[in-house]
Amino acid sequence: MFDRISLISIALPNVVRDRARAEAAARGNLMLLEMVQAEGSDVLQRLGVSGDGLNEAEVESRLEEYGPNVVAQEKKKSFLSEIAHRFFTNPINILLTVLAVISYLGDDAVGASIMLAMVFMAVFLSYFQEARTGRAVEKLRSMVSNTATARRVPAIDEDAEKAASLPLAQKIEVPIDQLVPGDVVHLSAGDMIPADLRLLTAKDLFINQSALTGESMPVEKFAGVDHEAKAPLEARNLGFMGSNVISGSATAVVIATGTKTYFGALAGSLIGQRVQTSFDKGVHRFAWLMIRFMAVMVPLVFLINGVTKGDWLQAFMFAVSVAVGLTPEMLPMIVTINLAKGAMAMAKKDVIVKRLSAIQNFGAIDVLCTDKTGTLTQDKVILQRHVDIAGNEDQNVLEFAYLNSHYQTGLKNLLDLAVLEQFDGEMRARMEASYTLVDEVPFDFSRRRMSVIVKDQHGKHFLIAKGAVAETLGICVSLRDEDTSEALMTPEKFDEVRSVARDMNEDGFRVIALGMREIDAKPAYSLADETDLTLMGFLAFLDPPKDSAAEAIRALNENGVAVKILTGDNATVTGNVCRQVGFEVTNYLVGPQVEAMSDDELTLATRTTQVFARLNPQQKVRVIEALHRDGHVVGFMGDGINDGPALRAADVGISVDTAVDIAKESADIILLEKSLMVLEEGVLEGRKVFGNILKYIKMTASSNFGNMFSVIGASAFLPFLPIAPVQILLNNLLYDFSQTSVATDDVDKEYLAKPRKWDLPAITRFMLFIGPISSIFDYVLFAVMWFVFKANSPEHASLFQTGWFVESLLSQTLIVHVIRTGKIPFLESRASLALTITTLTICLIGAVLPYSPLAVKFGFTPLPALYWLFLGLILVAYMALTQFVKVRLVRRFGML
Repeated sequence: MFDRISLISIALPNVVRDRARAEAAARGNLMLLEMVQAEGSDVLQRLGVSGDGLNEAEVESRLEEYGPNVVAQEKKKSFLSEIAHRFFTNPINILLTVLAVISYLGDDAVGASIMLAMVFMAVFLSYFQEARTGRAVEKLRSMVSNTATARRVPAIDEDAEKAASLPLAQKIEVPIDQLVPGDVVHLSAGDMIPADLRLLTAKDLFINQSALTGESMPVEKFAGVDHEAKAPLEARNLGFMGSNVISGSATAVVIATGTKTYFGALAGSLIGQRVQTSFDKGVHRFAWLMIRFMAVMVPLVFLINGVTKGDWLQAFMFAVSVAVGLTPEMLPMIVTINLAKGAMAMAKKDVIVKRLSAIQNFGAIDVLCTDKTGTLTQDKVILQRHVDIAGNEDQNVLEFAYLNSHYQTGLKNLLDLAVLEQFDGEMRARMEASYTLVDEVPFDFSRRRMSVIVKDQHGKHFLIAKGAVAETLGICVSLRDEDTSEALMTPEKFDEVRSVARDMNEDGFRVIALGMREIDAKPAYSLADETDLTLMGFLAFLDPPKDSAAEAIRALNENGVAVKILTGDNATVTGNVCRQVGFEVTNYLVGPQVEAMSDDELTLATRTTQVFARLNPQQKVRVIEALHRDGHVVGFMGDGINDGPALRAADVGISVDTAVDIAKESADIILLEKSLMVLEEGVLEGRKVFGNILKYIKMTASSNFGNMFSVIGASAFLPFLPIAPVQILLNNLLYDFSQTSVATDDVDKEYLAKPRKWDLPAITRFMLFIGPISSIFDYVLFAVMWFVFKANSPEHASLFQTGWFVESLLSQTLIVHVIRTGKIPFLESRASLALTITTLTICLIGAVLPYSPLAVKFGFTPLPALYWLFLGLILVAYMALTQFVKVRLVRRFGML
């Protein structure tokens, strides 16, 4: 186990900072150990608080002293530091700047200026675009907040009589960043630990602190003094920020917040680091693909021109320009603009993207795993029946269920709320006057039930358990017969009551069982007391299916996304709901079956199984991992306590604003509306973003590759440079500017119909097939300029270079309209208005430049009128051949 000192010293390279952090960590460890070995009352005294909670003035004072409870809060960079960061972390920008310096030293100030203009566009446009998007996304993310239940003393107004009637302290929901040392908080299953805490009371409390220790198994915690702990993480009476409650309940006092927490120190040392996503890796692999081509072709161009022309300095400057022409310098900006536009478009559809790069994964998913509650159903549970063991309505069953739901201190689920809604104020007062809470055995996901122990007016103690039918029947040894007498749970009786529950399941009800027994009074109760119960009856709940569920599933399937249900509910109820929404289920598996399978067996089973029922959290993770092994990109939608591990295991974790804290924290994408229809829209938006990024990549890769073939051939046979270095740079700058609006373009419905992933071999194949086509027509133009216009000597080099500059710029700019779609351009599919305007504007600029006052500056010569006829024929033939080859590639390999 790593201690805090070693973790921080590894993470931070600066020796002085390491030493300061290590000393602070050592002091923090010492303080924590003192808290571990002190009684709870002594801890409260040391913090200067009572168990009643802080008042408003104390909270404000401590917030000012300790700061907000925020870890790893990156300081906002200044404008200059942000620009510097974007420049120095991008090798493409550094490469262009170095080439610009070389050009300037080589007396090519114009070329150097163009290169620097490219860097300026890439750095500043991406900065302003991302800053704009960042402000909008942060505004949306502020709508999704995590809270903690704290005990606070309400503000006292001037009305002394009214103030005297107020309770001393109240449980309120407090934003986590507003917690301060000394706050008393309440914990229950599903809660994130909001700060470093010293437990004051704990009941069957199990905490997952794997984020800190790497231990996969939950750790049981207690409230007493721990004299055996040698390090803070070994202490059984501390809870640490970054962990979460698996089961049980507790009260605790906050002893450290923000960067002073154990997690905060670790997170602070790692601030700014990000794990590369598959999308980031794909972008980088493409950039390196182009750099590898550059490493081969640039030296070749340099040698050919040096040998054939004899001017090695000129050859070197030309090779530098060629290197710039091969560099995808606008790629970072194009990616940023597309992702930012996608995030904003998804925000309009009530989808909040926590990580921009998750958008591509969202569009790539081909399997969506989701719970049925709230997606297939309305997420509004109604208690329809409360029956005895024979299936007859029984008020006693409802009353004991009320006591169980009312007195539990854990997270009240929809079933509990449905039970509580059955009682009005008068009935609640009667029940609460007749019974008082003694203790509870909280819910957990292994036993799938929870119990409360109550005391009646005569002092008798009763344990009331409510939970899943199979698990609750397993601890019942008797049952209450129709005449209210008790009978032994014989095998025959067991089959009879199981059939009652099964019949209700098949009618579409969610059924839970209720058992109880009178129990001897004692100071505390535990799991061992959940035995020898008497089965009272059953509660039957209905969660009506959503009207939109069938349409949403059909839409996802049509878009290449298979839907699989992963639920903790039983298979019968789940199957019934699936049938009601038209979701075809040919096979299902339950948790015990999944547990018994090997990894290979489970992988095969996922191919034919649509519903996985009665799953625990780890079994959900196993199903997702099995889908990964089968080559799928998996999205998981969950909002419950037990969904955190699965959300992290999926390629895209999707949660909702109403989810428990751990689910929202684990998710990549948060929905403001829990709906499969919203998901379908988000998936399509993700594919659209990825499609537009690929358009730029395909166009840039193929045009650059083709141009280099032309450069190499022309360099070998011409007695002069085929194009001036400054003209290469200007061509590249104008072409890149025309592509900045590609994010506004539409994407063919056929492209959106199936998931899309990074496919570098396919990109390479497209480049190798489409790129050389441009070279064919470049050579046609070379022949026209040589034989028709007699630009065949160094004295006429400017005319030749001007002709190729215009043809090269117009051809690669207009071919965008062919490459952007799998259909016939202009007729079956048209580019967006913005992309059309930018491409036509650049073409117009390229055509006018040879006749403008800037012509001499860039070495241009006015072109003869006949040139435009030949150019028109070349462009039409080029686009026609490219369309022909593109169609053949699509038919053979599918759309890239």
